[in-house]
Amino acid sequence: MNKFDIQSRVYYEDTDAGGIVYHANYLKYMERARTEWLRSLDISQQNLLEQSLGFVVIDMKIAFIQSAKLDDVLSVSCQVVQKKGASLSFVQEIRKNDVLLVSAQVKVACVNTQRSRPTAIPKELYNAIN
Repeated sequence: MNKFDIQSRVYYEDTDAGGIVYHANYLKYMERARTEWLRSLDISQQNLLEQSLGFVVIDMKIAFIQSAKLDDVLSVSCQVVQKKGASLSFVQEIRKNDVLLVSAQVKVACVNTQRSRPTAIPKELYNAIN
C-alpha cells in the first residue's frame, strides 16, 4: 500500500531540557501524518465525528533510534500494511535527511464514539486504501 509523507519542523515547544525532542512528541508527529493521510483520501475527521466515528490507537511498538533537535525538518511517513474490517495497521517512520530517527508499528481501531465500541471502517475509506 502507498506510503504517505509530511514535513514537520521541530519547534522549541517540542524539545526537553536537553534540547532534543521529548519522546512523547514523536507520537504527535505520527498522529499528524495519519491525519493528513486521511485528508489526502478526502476523508475529514470532522465528517467522521459527525457520524459518531473515530480512530483510536490500540497498539504501538516504537523504536527511538536517534534524536531530533530544535529546527530540524523531519519527514514523517505512514503506510498502511494491513486493513481489516474495523482496524488498520501502519508502519510509521520519522527521518531527518533520509536518516531514520524513529520507527513505529501502529494499530488503530475504528470506533463508534458514542458507544466507545469497535465498528466497521466506512466503506468509502476502506475502498480508498490501496
